[in-house]
Amino acid sequence: MSATRYTYLGPEGTFTEAALRTLPEAATRELVPMVSVPAALDAVRNGEAAAALVPIENSVEGGVTATLDELATGEPLMIYREVLLPIAFALLVRPGTKLSEVKTVTGHPVAQPQVRNWMSAHLPHALWESAASNADGARLVQEGRYDAAFAGEFAAVTYGLEPLVTEIHDAENAETRFVLVGRPARPAAPTGADKTSVVIWLDDDHPGALLEFLQEFSVRGVNLMLIQSRPTGAGIGNYCFCVDAEGHISERRVGEALMGLKRIAPKVRFLGSYPRAGVTPDEVRALRSGTTDAEFVSAADWLTRVQDGRG
Repeated sequence: MSATRYTYLGPEGTFTEAALRTLPEAATRELVPMVSVPAALDAVRNGEAAAALVPIENSVEGGVTATLDELATGEPLMIYREVLLPIAFALLVRPGTKLSEVKTVTGHPVAQPQVRNWMSAHLPHALWESAASNADGARLVQEGRYDAAFAGEFAAVTYGLEPLVTEIHDAENAETRFVLVGRPARPAAPTGADKTSVVIWLDDDHPGALLEFLQEFSVRGVNLMLIQSRPTGAGIGNYCFCVDAEGHISERRVGEALMGLKRIAPKVRFLGSYPRAGVTPDEVRALRSGTTDAEFVSAADWLTRVQDGRG
């Protein structure tokens, strides 16, 4: 395995590359762009790279399905870090192009809902065609395939384009969450501001099936930050659920919730416990009464005394 190579959703100039370069270790790694999320993750699976950074969630469009599906299937991988990146688009064009001349535009499919209102107001008759990434859209504009691309302003220099309009976003404070993914290993030590990700499969479709899963978290005071259903490919109505929960697997409340899920679900895939981006331990909400590690230990000690006739 190459311990010095990180892959990312390319080509050069993507928001994913910009997010990867915010990590301190990126300065000492070989950063290799890949044509797709599956390609970036497969490089980790087959030992060509130590880790891959890929987008997983957008504050406007929700989960990035290509990443969620790749993490739920195939050879297991684990999340070790997350990065939050503010997102604003620039309309990149070949030098000299005027806004009135833009008839075709391109960008990643996740970008379209983030600029839809702007397009309706300024380019109501322009035709949208999706690209593999926003930077790939910029490359296609460079080649003359489209008139303009929605991408990061920083991609303009790479592809010899001009930012005709900047700071385009329909939603203020839009962000995309990226995750650094590697091969499974022992999770990092808890920081006090952590997140745990899992994928859960339903045994059968019956009333209350999802509620049964959610109760494993609820009764132990574990807050869920994301839950998204994804089709398993086994037919209509067959779904798995991608879940992000507050806390670390080493915490008793989180560990016991996962054990509860393992008892009742046909399959549970652990995707990692890792530090939350942009959150310090002081900013994490106080745990509900009865859900601290000390209270779990005290309850276990009481049970032992009762079983020994010392209750």
